[in-house]
Amino acid sequence: MASISYLLEMRNINKEFPGVKALDGAQLYLEPGSVHALMGENGAGKSTLMKCLFGIYLEDSGEIYLNGERVNFINPKQALEHGVSMVHQELNQVRQTRVMDNIWLGRFPTKGMVISEKEMYQKTKEIFEELSISIDPKEKIENLSLSQQQMVEIAKAVSYHSKVIVMDEPTSSLTEKEVEHLFRIINQLKSQGCGIIYISHKMEEILKICDDVTVMRDGKWIDTQPAANLTTDKIISLMVGRDLSHRFPPKDNVPGEVIMEVKNLTATYQPSIQDVSFELKKGEVLGIAGLMGSKRTEIVETIFGVRKKEYGEIVVHGKSVVNKNAKQAIKNGFALLTEDRRQTGIFGVLSIKFNSIISNLAAYSNKLGVLRGKKLAEDTEWVISSMRVKTPSQKTLIRSLSGGNQQKVILGRWLLTKPEILMLDEPTRGIDVGAKYEIYQLILDLAKKDKGIIMISSEMPELLGITDRILVMSNGKVAGIVNTKETNQEEILRLAAKYL
Repeated sequence: MASISYLLEMRNINKEFPGVKALDGAQLYLEPGSVHALMGENGAGKSTLMKCLFGIYLEDSGEIYLNGERVNFINPKQALEHGVSMVHQELNQVRQTRVMDNIWLGRFPTKGMVISEKEMYQKTKEIFEELSISIDPKEKIENLSLSQQQMVEIAKAVSYHSKVIVMDEPTSSLTEKEVEHLFRIINQLKSQGCGIIYISHKMEEILKICDDVTVMRDGKWIDTQPAANLTTDKIISLMVGRDLSHRFPPKDNVPGEVIMEVKNLTATYQPSIQDVSFELKKGEVLGIAGLMGSKRTEIVETIFGVRKKEYGEIVVHGKSVVNKNAKQAIKNGFALLTEDRRQTGIFGVLSIKFNSIISNLAAYSNKLGVLRGKKLAEDTEWVISSMRVKTPSQKTLIRSLSGGNQQKVILGRWLLTKPEILMLDEPTRGIDVGAKYEIYQLILDLAKKDKGIIMISSEMPELLGITDRILVMSNGKVAGIVNTKETNQEEILRLAAKYL
């Protein structure tokens, strides 16, 4: 029998998929009342290890102990019943139903043979009040922001009174203020004896909230150390197996003439963006900052034609362009990498090849409209090699890749369209530090080829490290545009609160 000093023990876990050994002797030891970081590059096996714990995958070999008792969950329901919850990086919610329906799905409170709406509402309100979450339990999930949906998932995990809660990239769509709120919730759970397994690529967060850190690489356990003994550089070295001395590549792009003007852009479906005006230059990386709810995403969606424009003008090379839909936007030289890759980015049940070429089909058709297989394969191989996608083959289903590798495929897909204006909404969300560096380098390489880049990010160091100028949004309005070299985090946050 395992030692009961640990809340959870995962010993020598092995898991193999066709062509890939995902876990090779992986291990994790979680103490009660602690936050244990699980770190590693995309494809290191972090999510696979947690899916073995949660009953989504069955490990090929190894042992799992919970409270000193050996367990082997065959599905998530069993895991939840034994006090193990998981907040997934890609949210699994029924978007057309209400918040409280999602929280109590499969275990609705009943009065006799009928679901008790009153009790379900009251229980949801109690959990939200305990966690200081301000969301209407009767609101539909589809009407919530990504950060609010994330909070609903955390509340759902808490509703099971779980002793082990796995949080996979829980702050990937949260602002700094919301991150602080999440940390208060985590500390509250710690005080109740819960053990939190915290998967994140954000070094500052790890060192701030975690007690212990386990690092994985290529499916193997590398090291476990107290967080107090670690630094960002030490963690990165353990993760990538080499020193990574700089978080951002040298900036050698030189912005030139104006490539696009956006004039008084206003979107319908109020409240939305109002009178947004700015210029984008050739070879420039223009960042968009703002608090959650500031309507950053709405800018790029309106430019791309997926959100209806009420009025305003988009001028490219001195000529007015109209993007009534995404197809027209692509034809006009625009590309948009969306914030939520699962909902609006990938075709999960289809191959990497399909996901790589879908936005550029016209380039592969001959005069008879038949697709040229050789060219399809060549371009897919370019995406895999240039983005460094970890995959057994082009035929692999994209949903089987790690979140970061999915993101790389989507970015490669858009680069195949050879866009003139590339709009990136949280492009490094859920991506490890090594892959982030590669994507930053790709962005700067595109800027050096005179492309105009718009990048939305919730990570302030990222905006300050990669952009030339930063447009700050506040409550749907432009609060200011600052030169990156001349600004700081404090000025950006002041501007972000300007119209609140």
